[in-house]
Amino acid sequence: MMLRRGFILFLPRLVGLLVVACCLVSIVYMLACTPKGDNQQLVLPRVHNPTVKEGYEAILQEREEQHRNYIISLKKQIAQLKAELQGRSVQLKNVQDQYPGPLDIRLDHSNPGKVQANLLAFLRSQIDKAEVHSGIKLSTEYAAVPFESFTLQKVYQLETGLTRHPEEKPVRKDKRDELIEVIELAVGSLNNPEGNSNVKHRVYTASDFIEGIYRTEKDKGTLYELTFKGDTKHQFKKIVLFRPFGPVMKVKNEDVNMADTLINVIVPLAKRASKFRQFMQNFREMGIQQDGRIHLTVVYFGKEQMNEVRAILENTSKSANFKNFTFIQLNEEFSRGKGLDIGARFWKGNNVVLFFCDVDIYFTAEFLNSCRLNTQPGKKVFYPVLFSQYNPSIIYGHHDSIPSLEQQLIIKKETGFWRDFGFGMTCQYRSDFINIGGFDLDIKGWGGEDVHLYRKYLHSNLIVIRTPVRGLFHLWHEKQCLDELTPEQYKMCMQSKAMNEGSHGQLGMLVFKQEIETHLRRQKLSDKKT
Repeated sequence: MMLRRGFILFLPRLVGLLVVACCLVSIVYMLACTPKGDNQQLVLPRVHNPTVKEGYEAILQEREEQHRNYIISLKKQIAQLKAELQGRSVQLKNVQDQYPGPLDIRLDHSNPGKVQANLLAFLRSQIDKAEVHSGIKLSTEYAAVPFESFTLQKVYQLETGLTRHPEEKPVRKDKRDELIEVIELAVGSLNNPEGNSNVKHRVYTASDFIEGIYRTEKDKGTLYELTFKGDTKHQFKKIVLFRPFGPVMKVKNEDVNMADTLINVIVPLAKRASKFRQFMQNFREMGIQQDGRIHLTVVYFGKEQMNEVRAILENTSKSANFKNFTFIQLNEEFSRGKGLDIGARFWKGNNVVLFFCDVDIYFTAEFLNSCRLNTQPGKKVFYPVLFSQYNPSIIYGHHDSIPSLEQQLIIKKETGFWRDFGFGMTCQYRSDFINIGGFDLDIKGWGGEDVHLYRKYLHSNLIVIRTPVRGLFHLWHEKQCLDELTPEQYKMCMQSKAMNEGSHGQLGMLVFKQEIETHLRRQKLSDKKT
């Protein structure tokens, strides 16, 4: 009974405490939840106001309404953003489905069907990008991609180089197979026309093929247009084919450290001391000072000028503090192949990159790195195409003086040509050279041994890297055509000499020199009369 009476007396106090607690919570809530930017100040009713409860309820209702409206506004904005994002996603997916990128094709291996569909769509898009259905605006006449034409037997090409002809049978197997495949596909298309299969058609064969033209856009594909005989003399059948190029695929990503990769430069030599002095100037600057990871092996034939050559080598050794050289002397007739073979086999250290070189060669430090990067034991050998210099007296004959050697080494049509018929300058690991069998030592003098070694590598499983390089030059020197040559050999020797003397235009200026001088004299006389 006493407990009940105590509880009744304590109840009003408990209600009062709860009211005060509710008021404090309401104040904290209003202060914490007031939206930013709302400048209205919270007007608290006085504590002693008899309508405290009604005032707080009104304030709470007002704030609750404000927050409800604010939340509704945010929800609307979020819904709008979601709708816009969904629309953009649909547009992007449509574009990707129509023109899938290489990454889509390469990465999504979980769905082979999708990969195949994307690849097919990509290849079809290549036709739209290429100049097949309509022309493309070009900035200059040099930007046009020319066609080349072909028949069943011949290819007629613009970019001939020195070892190819304006008209030739396709020598390379890939080119032959390409054109044969295109002709067979065109014949098959003619014999299986689209439409009514019940209508009888003549049977076409490759003998009905008249000619075709083709051109390649490197980033899109190859376009072929083939013409066949029609049903009558003045009727023809034309087939247009396109071989689209697929997307670029990553094959390898690796770090290559060449800090400890030594190059052994092997030079066979007989006489030619002045040329050797010029070669050593280049070797010292590029090989010793700039590169520093190099060894020189000189294989000298005979004794004439040998002391002078040895002195040049020793002077360079002392002045440049260079000890990585070997001098081998042979008392026999000069043989380039034998000299290189002996120099390669003389090396007793670890596996090393061999660079077969001549004294009339100029190389840069960048080329030495190319030599390292394009060789790999048991995998790759490097056959660079060097730039061959024309006769400086012809190139700079109209100048007051001939520039220095370094200033002459410019890769231009007027200064030289890519020596794509030469295979003497090459880089390979010693192990590959030994395993392939080295040079044919039965070949005497100059020429022949380099082609024989090159063919050995082509017939092996090694990858042969053949490419023009900007840091390797063949310096011009006068070519001697000996009297003991046969008339046919002498004629070929003179043709080779003319090719090394100057460009077509420069030699033409020499041929018509008298006519040009006569014209200039007439011009001077005409100017004096006026």
